[in-house]
Amino acid sequence: MAVNDPLGDMLTRIRNAHMRNRTTCSTPGSKLRQHVLDVLQAEGYIRGYTQTELANGRTEFEIELKYYDGAPVIRELQRVSKPGRRVYASVNNLPRVANGLGISILSTPKGVMADHDARDNNVGGEILCRVF
Repeated sequence: MAVNDPLGDMLTRIRNAHMRNRTTCSTPGSKLRQHVLDVLQAEGYIRGYTQTELANGRTEFEIELKYYDGAPVIRELQRVSKPGRRVYASVNNLPRVANGLGISILSTPKGVMADHDARDNNVGGEILCRVF
């Protein structure tokens, strides 16, 4: 089945796995998904992920989800910029998620990064998703 929004599909898989209290979930691999997973791991929202090569030359990510006292660390995971409506922000207009407790993940000319890293690097870009 063809997926119109691969990143949105990955975020939905993570949300669904959290609702079922799963420890891991899998998603097809791509560079954008890998960069977003790198940011989620660096910010402490997931334990990590492993990349496996499938027989037909495709890759798959096995994501290890993180829980604290039985509750998921990720309370809210929302896609902002969608294929039908792209959302861009300059460095001066980057939104704060939950008063700075959460992060926005951006795709910038300097790579995929969290909003506080984008402010430090003085770059804006496409707001991919919000995590709290």
